[in-house]
Amino acid sequence: MSKALSPFAVRLVQWQRQHGRHDLPWQNTRDPYRVWLSEIMLQQTQVVTVMGYYQRFLTAFPDVQALAAAHLDQVLGLWSGLGYYSRARNLHACAQQVVSEFAGVFPQSVEQLQTLKGIGPSTAAAIASLCFEQRVAILDGNVKRVLTRHQGFALDLSSSANEKKLWELAKLCLPATDLDMPSYTQGIMDLGATLCTRTAPQCQRCPVHADCVAFATGNPADYPVKTRKIKRSAESLWLLCATTLQGDVWLRQRPPTGVWAGLYTQPIFEGEDGVLSTLPQKWRHQLHVQTAFTHVLTHKDLHIHACRLSLPKRMDLGEGTWFSANDWPALGLPAPVRKLLEHG
Repeated sequence: MSKALSPFAVRLVQWQRQHGRHDLPWQNTRDPYRVWLSEIMLQQTQVVTVMGYYQRFLTAFPDVQALAAAHLDQVLGLWSGLGYYSRARNLHACAQQVVSEFAGVFPQSVEQLQTLKGIGPSTAAAIASLCFEQRVAILDGNVKRVLTRHQGFALDLSSSANEKKLWELAKLCLPATDLDMPSYTQGIMDLGATLCTRTAPQCQRCPVHADCVAFATGNPADYPVKTRKIKRSAESLWLLCATTLQGDVWLRQRPPTGVWAGLYTQPIFEGEDGVLSTLPQKWRHQLHVQTAFTHVLTHKDLHIHACRLSLPKRMDLGEGTWFSANDWPALGLPAPVRKLLEHG
């Protein structure tokens, strides 16, 4: 690196304080509850999507004690539509753990934070650095992109050994003083989110482009390297969408494991025959099967067939419960289920 250039961290801290993001609702706070909540919600989810959910969660659960005391169904209801529902279950369990094991106060060390449900090394480091000025490195998707491009780190991150090497490199890039840690951590996340983006990075505006290997060689799109591709699968689901003339809907709670664990859905079957077999003969001719639509999960495409059945009043359909039009919106519902109910 040229002697004319200040260290990587110094430039990043200066840039963050002048040009970084400062208007997000979870910024400008050292409250670990709010930082933790935002970090969990932002995992694999865009900022614009998280904004509304974050505010609604804080209104319902203003602190970790309120979240711990809530019923899981209420938590899942507020999370409904945000996806990756294991995050919501872990969020609830973590809050209870903070209350029961740490007297309602988040621990400050990375080691203790990682003992909490749903908090991995990078999330623990984010909380410790942003809230407690701990000199620890984060390594989320944005940070991996910034560091691999700047350093020309071309090892395949499909390998855990190579990812560990990037962790060590991330530690070497940290600022010299603890006081700069909140600005540095926020800055490297901001840089990856706003300038060093996956496609069409704005390299000329980047505060560290002068010694960035990827910029110098003109190939930022080549980083980070990850050759192992996710194997996608597909599954067809047939949903019995039973309603009454009064607007009641029939729903079942899903098992605690598997797709949509713990959420409420219409009864799910592997085919139309399965739906028909659960219905009395006199109702089968009333079943209307809509054209399937596709709901995309991380590793799987779900082809969803809505089998609609309108009944004059509440009738026994086996396992499940009738919910009124006033009650079902507050339940934990997968996005496609909510879509079917709202457009029923």
